[in-house]
Amino acid sequence: MMQLELDHIIPEPLKGRVGQQDSEVWNCRQTITPGETVFLRAPSGKGKSTFMHILYGLRGDYEGKAFWDGKEIGKLGDSQWAALRSRELSIVFQDLRLFGDLSVAENLEIKQSLTHTVTMDQARAWLQLLGLEGKWEQKAETLSYGERQRVAIVRCLLQPFQWLLLDEPFSHLDDENAGRAAKLIWQQVQVNKAGMLVVDLEHNDWFPYTRKMLL
Repeated sequence: MMQLELDHIIPEPLKGRVGQQDSEVWNCRQTITPGETVFLRAPSGKGKSTFMHILYGLRGDYEGKAFWDGKEIGKLGDSQWAALRSRELSIVFQDLRLFGDLSVAENLEIKQSLTHTVTMDQARAWLQLLGLEGKWEQKAETLSYGERQRVAIVRCLLQPFQWLLLDEPFSHLDDENAGRAAKLIWQQVQVNKAGMLVVDLEHNDWFPYTRKMLL
């Protein structure tokens, strides 16, 4: 199981501001152990998406070091990141990153085809569970943001993972739909015996967090 270690990470956009806030992440040493469910709270503009992008290998504009399973993420190559993203790390981006001109089914098939961990029948059943049973052939760009958010949640569960990264995953969902999505996510986190990092604007109790921290 992969451990996450943070060693005084400071993103370039936040330089000069980190010392002015009581962050438990930026410019700190932290170890997040396998299987933890950690909530990170931060107001807008405090680097929530930046943090997730660093952990997912999409940003390198920071000082300090971060390690997945003892390997410094800033030194991982493309093939190593490809392996991590297909087998160890799954994510729901704040901006979702669906292909707008593709159908819901096609968006999910792209992810499902990488590992074939979950069948498309199961993916369709999860969509139905989240109230999207009639959207299978609909183009993603025609969906409401809340509908797209639920598609992105299903997509992130179509691969094996040791860590699930959720960036404001329920921002456009009402409590009923968020509750359904949270229940599905938690079931699959347990199936994978995985850890989870959730970043959001305000405290919530959607999951049984082992820690709550200020980003």
